[in-house]
Amino acid sequence: MTEILKEISVEKESFEAVNVFLEDAKVDGIKALRVTKDPVITGEDEATYAKLIDSEFQNGIIEVKVFSKLLEDAPDYSRGFIGVAFRINEKNDTFESIYLRPTNGNCDIQLRRNRSVQYFSYPDFKYDRSRETNPGEYETYADIDLNQWIDMKIEVKGEQAKLYLNGQKNPTLIVNDMKHGGSKKGALGLWVDIGTEGFFKDLKFTSYK
Repeated sequence: MTEILKEISVEKESFEAVNVFLEDAKVDGIKALRVTKDPVITGEDEATYAKLIDSEFQNGIIEVKVFSKLLEDAPDYSRGFIGVAFRINEKNDTFESIYLRPTNGNCDIQLRRNRSVQYFSYPDFKYDRSRETNPGEYETYADIDLNQWIDMKIEVKGEQAKLYLNGQKNPTLIVNDMKHGGSKKGALGLWVDIGTEGFFKDLKFTSYK
C-alpha cells in the first residue's frame, strides 16, 4: 500500500467557501483560517465548510488542528460546532463528517457530555436521525472545551472511520458503517455550524493508494 502525504497551506486562497465566510486570521498570534457559517443557512448539519480546492480523498488519514469560539450573537443552543467533512462530491450534496461540540466536554449534564463528538452523513443521516434510529452509536464523550486548540485525526478505510483526539493512542469514536459506503471519494472540507467562530491550521492528509 502506497501512502501519499499532502501538507496544505491553510489560507483563504486554497479553499472554496461553501455556505460559509472565510478569512485569513490569527489566534494568539498563530496564523489560521477563520470560518463562520452563512446565517442564511438555517438548517443544521448542512454543507457549510471551507472546501479544499482540487482535493481528492477516499482512504487515508486526515489531520488538522481546530479552535472554536462562540460568536457574540450565538444562540443558546450553540456548542462551538467544528470539524471535518470528507468525500465531498462536486455538487456538495453528499459527504461524510465528524465534528465536535466543545462546550459539551465540560458540561455538568451527563447527556450533553455524551454528545461531545458526532458523526453524520449528508444529506440523509444527520444527528437527529441517528439519535432516533441508533441512539448513542454515532456520538460520544471527549474531554474538550472552547478556546483551545484540539488535534483531530481521522483514519478512513472503506466504510470505517476512526477519530483520534489530541494524540491519544485509542480512538475516541469508531464508525463502522458510514452511510455512503466505502467506495466514494471526494474533497475535504473544514466544517462549522451555527454560532461558531472556527479556526483551522496544520491541515494535512495521507491517501492510501
